[in-house]
Amino acid sequence: MTVGSVKNGGDPKVADAPGFTASLFGQTFEFIGQHGPKLGWGLLSVGLFAGLWELLWYIGLVDQRLLPPPHIFLGDFAGQAKNFNTAKRWEIGVDPNSGPTPQMAVIITMASSTLRVLAGLAIAAITSLCVGILIRYHGLIGKLVLPMVTLLAPVSPVAWLPVAIFLFGIGNGPAIFMVFIALFFTMTLATITQIDSVNRNYIDVARTMGASKRQIYTRVILPAILPGLLVVLRLNLFAAWMVVLVAEAIGVGYGLGQIISMARNTFNPGLVYLTMVIIGLLGFTFDFGLRLLQRRVLFWVPKGHGGLGSG
Repeated sequence: MTVGSVKNGGDPKVADAPGFTASLFGQTFEFIGQHGPKLGWGLLSVGLFAGLWELLWYIGLVDQRLLPPPHIFLGDFAGQAKNFNTAKRWEIGVDPNSGPTPQMAVIITMASSTLRVLAGLAIAAITSLCVGILIRYHGLIGKLVLPMVTLLAPVSPVAWLPVAIFLFGIGNGPAIFMVFIALFFTMTLATITQIDSVNRNYIDVARTMGASKRQIYTRVILPAILPGLLVVLRLNLFAAWMVVLVAEAIGVGYGLGQIISMARNTFNPGLVYLTMVIIGLLGFTFDFGLRLLQRRVLFWVPKGHGGLGSG
């Protein structure tokens, strides 16, 4: 026990508090130093786009009624937030002004859409990985399942929307199912392609060392295909957002997709662009989070390889 801990009543945690704070600050500065430049360039890119939009509005080339500049629809955030209470507005006999505050309604709407995307993405990723491995692991399963996967892969997710409503009714189920169905077939084919592209020398060496078929798949093939699969997962995150917006506009009743549909029906361009900004920020945040997850999971892959950027 240190002298500092004795002075503080014998609690070692009190003595360790300065060290923990210093470590936290160190990790924060390291994070900023590592990702700050990329975030800075991203903010500059967005700023240039917004500045060009504002300039076109200022010189009169953009109609404010159709393309209101960012300072108008962002400045009216409090007013536009009142439109996000769709969960109560469409219930029969319910006062449109009841329910959560406008700010809470925005948070609830964002959280609802985000959870649907993440749920569908997680289910599709796990299922497609298992099915893809089974198709290559068992020849009979591959002969029976792969043709059907290839047949259904080109079908547009929008075509599955009536099926989703028939199966799950109105609610979260259709949106999650739509995200799942939009990603499952392409991610299954991507898994098979990744397995087929594994260096045969790795497999031959494993066999020479006496590895079983199961060990080859779990200890050679799976680590080899993981970098490519995480890149596919990141790319499909954007596809998941596209699909969930369509599902929410038709088969859920509330969510960011429903907000855009309502803004279209009421001719509210400012609400459309505000919702697009929110969706863009959510997509950027989760893509950034998946990049960090890649670096944590793929600790053996050097930067610049396996989908890990050097920046």
